[in-house]
Amino acid sequence: MLALLALLTAALIQVQHYQVPVVTGQDVAVAKVIVPEGARPEWKISLKGQPCKALEEAYVKDGQLYVRISSSRTSKLDKPFRIKVKAKGFRVEESGVLEHRLARRVRSAGDDGVTAYRIPGLVTSQKGTLIATYDIRHNHSRDLQDDVDVGISRSTDGGRTWGPMIVAMDLGEWGGLPQNLNGIGDPCILVDEVSGDILLFAAWAHGGTAGKAAWFTAGSGFEPATTPQLMMSRSTDDGLTWSPLENLTRQVKQEAWNFTFQGPGRAITMADGTLVVPFQHQEPEPERTPAAGIMHSHDRGKTWTVHNPAKMNTTESQVVEVEPGVLMLNMRDNRRTGRAVYITRDMGRTWTPHASDGQLVEPVCMASLIRVPAAENSLGKDILLFSNPSDPNHRRNMTIRMSLDGGVTWSRELLLDQQDGWGYSCLTMIDKSTVGILYESSQAHMTFQAVKLKDIR
Repeated sequence: MLALLALLTAALIQVQHYQVPVVTGQDVAVAKVIVPEGARPEWKISLKGQPCKALEEAYVKDGQLYVRISSSRTSKLDKPFRIKVKAKGFRVEESGVLEHRLARRVRSAGDDGVTAYRIPGLVTSQKGTLIATYDIRHNHSRDLQDDVDVGISRSTDGGRTWGPMIVAMDLGEWGGLPQNLNGIGDPCILVDEVSGDILLFAAWAHGGTAGKAAWFTAGSGFEPATTPQLMMSRSTDDGLTWSPLENLTRQVKQEAWNFTFQGPGRAITMADGTLVVPFQHQEPEPERTPAAGIMHSHDRGKTWTVHNPAKMNTTESQVVEVEPGVLMLNMRDNRRTGRAVYITRDMGRTWTPHASDGQLVEPVCMASLIRVPAAENSLGKDILLFSNPSDPNHRRNMTIRMSLDGGVTWSRELLLDQQDGWGYSCLTMIDKSTVGILYESSQAHMTFQAVKLKDIR
């Protein structure tokens, strides 16, 4: 009888997995463990789909199952794996999410003495280098105005390892004001596919009050003392060094507008070589209503033009060329009615709603969108890839979606992280079969993962 009771007790032990990025080299809670009162199970945890030597640590604490996976002993970063759990010699019935994915921590709290890293951008250079950009928020996690610079991280091996942080944009103590009154952030990054140069855009706020959001205090005009500035820097050496900042404000801003700036995230080169950057501005007092649109350049970024916004009360957009000369703008919609999606055929002079307008669920958050032509991906089909937190009310459930019909429907998806995070993300293709995502995850401020296109299903 005692032996039978022991067997029943062991069988009742449950492991309920949930999806989180398993960041290599750090302890990550991957499951809840439910143990009947009085039971004393003996745990044995192993991996399936990764070398056994990759498991550095596994333990149960406070009802959570933790694992630590080696940074150097893993197989390919884009290869999913399963966690197997045994208790008292009996395999525990697994439930919930079984398949886990490795991730790399690119930036996290405390790295280089910085409090927070936010606002990811990610591109693949013509040399195949992954170039990540983000806010370096020195003292707080909050938005401008504060001591904020723009950072760059590079990977030359598909995201397995990342080099030291490069500070690409820093206004220092410009105009005699301290650094917390010269913040620059919300970067957007672009690869000029004609010249090979990499362009970086960010918003600079000068003056104001540290800790008071510039979004609510920005005024009209053109000068730094009254309104934030749209700044650009250029790299001609694959993101290693960056040019002195250029001020684009007078080229793209109307005098009456308040805050005027880029994306954030990434921008594109059209098939004809035109550079296109997602853009947003804020209407004058008293409404201060924002609106998203695009700015574009026909001369490799020397001069820029803005026409009309796509839709009012939208921000933080991403742009793709869905057909030659036809641009799709996917926007954060403050109405909480799903992502706004509009089309222009004349570089932003006029806009029309796309069939998917309002269909992509969001908790009002930045998202990422890229187009991958059939010739450039292993599926052999024109695809759109989209990432965002798919929970309508909370910034959780970071998901990559795929559309095979130009964004009308999104029939394939892959959940990466179902826990809470800040929720911003940016996508880029690593090679023909693999997409990379840099996002604000539940495990690190800037988390990178590589995903095979065939796994988005």
